[in-house]
Amino acid sequence: MKTLTTLLFALFLTVNFTNAQSENNGNTITVTIKNITNNNGKVILSLHTKETFMRKQGIKNVKSEIVDGKVTVTFENVAPGTYAIMALHDENENNTMDFDDRGMPKESYGMSNNPMSYGPPQFTEGKFDIASNPIEMEIKF
Repeated sequence: MKTLTTLLFALFLTVNFTNAQSENNGNTITVTIKNITNNNGKVILSLHTKETFMRKQGIKNVKSEIVDGKVTVTFENVAPGTYAIMALHDENENNTMDFDDRGMPKESYGMSNNPMSYGPPQFTEGKFDIASNPIEMEIKF
């Protein structure tokens, strides 16, 4: 009887832990990029907080195949907060942005809010808030 009680308790914990892991812990952000110049390589998208922006890898990162010059990616289980998304068309799939001899990017890139600025991207230009509703956005290269 003790073994059966222990087994049932362990099963109960396993089922509850599994259900807790599969619950939705946040919102979704769906990003579409429609103006990719070719289908070479992949598009890398990174969801950043102010702390990770231009300093390290995003808190969520996705690579997407390009189909007919377009990608659509969804970041799931995003906690409420302030974020920015950076996107790179990694044509040669080396997982980094390539630059020419003058320091200009050789690959297309974009950011949430589609700011038109010169120089390095700024978090303040691309930031957006997510609270309790899903977000859909388009990033332009």
